[in-house]
Amino acid sequence: MVSVLTQKLHKELPVAEIGVVHENMRLRLAAQAAAAAVFDWHVPSGSVVWGGALQTLPLHLDNSRAQTLIDSIPQEKRGPLQNILDTRSPYATTFQIELEIASAMGPLNFTMMGSRMPGEDGRTERMVGLLRETTERAREYQRLNYLATRDELTGHLNRNALRAELAQAIDKAKDEHRHCAFIVASVDRLAMINDGFGFDAGEEVIVGVGERLARSLRGSDIIGRTAGNKFGVILKNCKEREIEIVSGRLRAAVRDNIIDTCGGQVAATCSVGAVWLPGAASNSQEAMLRAEEALDKARERGRDGFTVYKHSPQRESGRLRQMSIADEIVQALKQNRLKLAYQPIIGAKSRRVRHYESLLRMVRPEGEVMTAGYFVPAAEQMGIVHLIDRFALETVITQLRQHKNITLAVNVSGTAADDPAWLQSFVDYIRERADVASRLIVELTETAALNHFEENARFITQLRELGVKVAIDDFGAGYTSFRNLQMLHVDTVKIDGSYVKDLGDSPENQVFVRTLVGLAKNLGLKTVAEWVASDAEAALLQSFGVDYFQGFHFGEPALDPEFS
Repeated sequence: MVSVLTQKLHKELPVAEIGVVHENMRLRLAAQAAAAAVFDWHVPSGSVVWGGALQTLPLHLDNSRAQTLIDSIPQEKRGPLQNILDTRSPYATTFQIELEIASAMGPLNFTMMGSRMPGEDGRTERMVGLLRETTERAREYQRLNYLATRDELTGHLNRNALRAELAQAIDKAKDEHRHCAFIVASVDRLAMINDGFGFDAGEEVIVGVGERLARSLRGSDIIGRTAGNKFGVILKNCKEREIEIVSGRLRAAVRDNIIDTCGGQVAATCSVGAVWLPGAASNSQEAMLRAEEALDKARERGRDGFTVYKHSPQRESGRLRQMSIADEIVQALKQNRLKLAYQPIIGAKSRRVRHYESLLRMVRPEGEVMTAGYFVPAAEQMGIVHLIDRFALETVITQLRQHKNITLAVNVSGTAADDPAWLQSFVDYIRERADVASRLIVELTETAALNHFEENARFITQLRELGVKVAIDDFGAGYTSFRNLQMLHVDTVKIDGSYVKDLGDSPENQVFVRTLVGLAKNLGLKTVAEWVASDAEAALLQSFGVDYFQGFHFGEPALDPEFS
């Protein structure tokens, strides 16, 4: 429309006179080019004159009655426009508001911007401006907002969005002197389902459990996925006795309904931990932690368990101790008292150092050196383990750049391995320092590698593409299978030290270790035996085919090693 009008002007007027076309015509052309409708609204009379890109307006708006525009906006969404109309001020002002307008094609979104001009009494007398359709932009915003708050697999709220909802529910319960509850439901033995039916079937089980839980809730309750096999449920306005009733209904919904998957029918169960709020927790983070504590108790009873969090002086003492240790960690980071100790990994045949494992240490102000077992569990519980893992990675990269002939292994903690965003930042940090990637080994524990299997498989693939080698630590201590290792494409498995300790006196452990080594060799994996304590154990392990040794017999972790 604009181009036709412009062509007409060029035909009817000399080029020299185009610049003096009437001001209204130039503004109309500009509005049409910007796909914006122009309005001149005389408020006392209720009349409005439209111009510009009228084709962007629903047909019923293209008339002189302003009331038609007002009536097309849902009653509950007229507030911003009504506020401008009702304003009493002697000063002219500008405004920009968002409107939703009904049309034959469904609701449309518009942005209205312009100037408000008062009459002598200060009331709004005239509004002049532009109306631009923004439906696509609004829908894209809604789509992105939905994706930012939703779990990709199940469509339920993700952990961050659920935590925000939980915070609101707790605050509202406090204000209204009511109660609510938070429940964590965990799919039992998902690792066995993955192993027996395949990981695609495992994902279908997660989706199926989520659907069954959601169908068992009231309309006011909220569900989200908090981790790989866990769902969180907010029960609003909940009495304490109702927690067990609802939890029983949730468990029954999962237990009594077979889930069809691509690998066959699966009979799943879930265990449930719950916390009553706000009495047992004052904020959302505390509520989630205590529901997880209850879930751990429920799991101790086997499958399909249920427990409500109960205050325990001993547990509270433990929590306070963890908080104290967390404070120690933060101070140690600030004061450069967090260190890495390097323990050599020895070639079984050469008896020479092949690489070093980097082990966390914290030096207390009085000089005492604490091992990772003292502070890492507290860091994981208090949600600051990422700081430690990042410190370890940065320190190892620095050492690799300073010492060109060494290879170092760095550990990724279990809870960090459950955080896809953090794993990606870990990969990105290495990618920016790719010159040392070939001399870096990343170690994941067996259980951490199995949880969130797909995310960790992607993490491992990205590392290997950069030239980084990947090892599974504490192998044999958890539940997994060599098929899982094959799918993860790791380079090395480290046999858990509990099977190596006193190996010469344990025929059962000898059979187990020999079997692990044989299977690893069939998959092309290198093996490291931990806790090797003597030449006799080393000789026995070498006869089994173990590739590397690690233990105090061959070298203790050193804070300031002389790298060869």
